[in-house]
Amino acid sequence: MKDATTMLMNATRLFAGMRKERLDAIVATMPENVTYSSGFWAMSQWIRRGPQAYVLTPAEGKGEPVVIASTGLIDLAADPDVWVKDISRFGKFVIDRTAGIGLDSHDSRIEELMAQGDDGDAVGALVKAVKARGLQNARIGVDEIGILPQYWDKLAEALPGATLVRAADIFRYARAIKTPEEIARLRRSAEIADLSIQAALAVAREGATELDLARAFHGKTISEGGLPVLACIGVGSRSAMTNVQPSERKLARGDVIRFDVGGRYRHYRADIARNAVLGEPGKKLAQYHRAIRVGLDRAIEMIKPGVRAADVFEASVETVRREGIPHYQRSHVGHGIGLDGYDAPNIAPSNSEVFEEGMVICVETPYYEMGFAGLQVEDTMVITKDGVDSFMLSSTELQIV
Repeated sequence: MKDATTMLMNATRLFAGMRKERLDAIVATMPENVTYSSGFWAMSQWIRRGPQAYVLTPAEGKGEPVVIASTGLIDLAADPDVWVKDISRFGKFVIDRTAGIGLDSHDSRIEELMAQGDDGDAVGALVKAVKARGLQNARIGVDEIGILPQYWDKLAEALPGATLVRAADIFRYARAIKTPEEIARLRRSAEIADLSIQAALAVAREGATELDLARAFHGKTISEGGLPVLACIGVGSRSAMTNVQPSERKLARGDVIRFDVGGRYRHYRADIARNAVLGEPGKKLAQYHRAIRVGLDRAIEMIKPGVRAADVFEASVETVRREGIPHYQRSHVGHGIGLDGYDAPNIAPSNSEVFEEGMVICVETPYYEMGFAGLQVEDTMVITKDGVDSFMLSSTELQIV
């Protein structure tokens, strides 16, 4: 298995979650958990619903992990970043080879995997791997998010002696505390998003459209090594649309610009928010924006290991109310982030969980008022033993264009 300093998976945390649930093995099925467990990016899983790819991870001392991949994805399963080296392939896919031409190490690995037998279908390959490890009568956790219901039924039928239990929450528990490699990727992802906002603001002027800003944003994301994912960019009254998608709406004097944006860097997500205004802000805009900034700052200054998420929520919302938006309401003021845009923890009034060192979180205090504007500040940071370490390059100040 790959060196622990460069693995994505927090193996210590995952195995602890498995022990708590008395699991002999766990199966990743949703794309984020497959990548997390192995380094394997099963492209078809990420771009459409239905394709199956799994990673079987036995408990400590009960065997080596294995990737279950369709033959059509075998080039990605052979990638050097995949630290699980036992690959079981299924399904027909033809890859020819030019005679007399030497292969590099990656192509040689593909050839090696293609020479293995075809294990039929996804469930058949998984069952074979389970039996090869003597786990056919074991208690096996299966991430219920990515496996199709009929495949779950087929798995249960093929392993009548096994006990299958839902295990998506165990992956969520493990993924909450990031490894050093995850933190490095998330930091870079946030930095790219921050730089991309500045690139978008560089083209902001009267007559520029939301789409002009979006093109500049995405172009910068790509040039910095990221990939586009999220671009809620709205101006004027459209900024109050929570999920606004860029349109041909033109920027006019006095318009607010709201960014709730992020891309993906080496599979890891960014989610940050900033506001700007074309011209000098009015009194209400200045007051409201200051209030959400102070609320954000209050949340951030409270966060450290051992503090309850619910307490941070209450303090943040109360601060925004006191500082200028007395009717302010929210369902949450932040969330974890990682391979998914929403990891644990959720910073919500119902969450009594405490923050832990190594969590990477987005803290936000959005406000949406139709007919006025949408205002949002959101920072990304990692929790340290004493507080937080911000990933942000820019401040949350209202930027004047």
